[in-house]
Amino acid sequence: MTFALTPDIIIAAIISGAIIGVFLGTFGGGGSVLAAPLLLYVVGVRDPHVAIGTSAAAVAAIALFSLIGHWRGGNVKWPCAIVFALSGFAGSIIGSSIAKQVDGTQLLLAFSAAMAVIALSMFRKPAFAGNPDVHLTRSIMLRLAPLGLLVGMAAGFFGIGGGFLIVPGLMLAAGMTMTNATASSLVSVALFGAATSANYALSGLVDGRLVLLLLLGGAVGGLVGIGISRLLKSRVRTARSAFAVMILVVAAYVAWNAWGAMTV
Repeated sequence: MTFALTPDIIIAAIISGAIIGVFLGTFGGGGSVLAAPLLLYVVGVRDPHVAIGTSAAAVAAIALFSLIGHWRGGNVKWPCAIVFALSGFAGSIIGSSIAKQVDGTQLLLAFSAAMAVIALSMFRKPAFAGNPDVHLTRSIMLRLAPLGLLVGMAAGFFGIGGGFLIVPGLMLAAGMTMTNATASSLVSVALFGAATSANYALSGLVDGRLVLLLLLGGAVGGLVGIGISRLLKSRVRTARSAFAVMILVVAAYVAWNAWGAMTV
């Protein structure tokens, strides 16, 4: 793959990484779903598989950086987070292996549908506040493990972190608060992204130069996102709804372009 890094492309990639980092740091999920569209329509990557493989690598690294900040804040429930992440690891490899066999345009159409589902899920109000002192038990582990496997498969197939599924999944299976679930979800986002990108890299579908540029922007964006998450504790619902509307708009744009390419 030949992709010339002009100054405009370098700047676009860094800004794209910053955008991803802000949303990952703020919400723990959702930001990763913007990564592939940003690479395709802002940075200029032409192959959907390269965009997905590269974005998965960048999202994994950005999520890891954001995780460090949340860890220092004492919000990560490590035992629950690790069980969920390890369970989904195999699923992410299976999902990404299937995705590599799907036509790029068809994959983008499915990706846009997933984006719409993600956006709609963000409008849903959690049924309970959660327990800030939750601890891993055998019954919680038995709920976390199969759910992690399924979420990992979805994350691998679409090349996304899966935070939009991980956060409610952790809240439902473990009974933790949204703050703890948002922080803990980053463990899975990082691991799923790493597994997915490694699978794509084996087929030469990851651009390491773009990963570094996205990471550069994402490191700054992640710090900003963590700060925003603290400021929005009393207005999380409003912020998530606004973000969901934006994702719906991007999903419609991706679907329009994918459908146009299929009907040409």
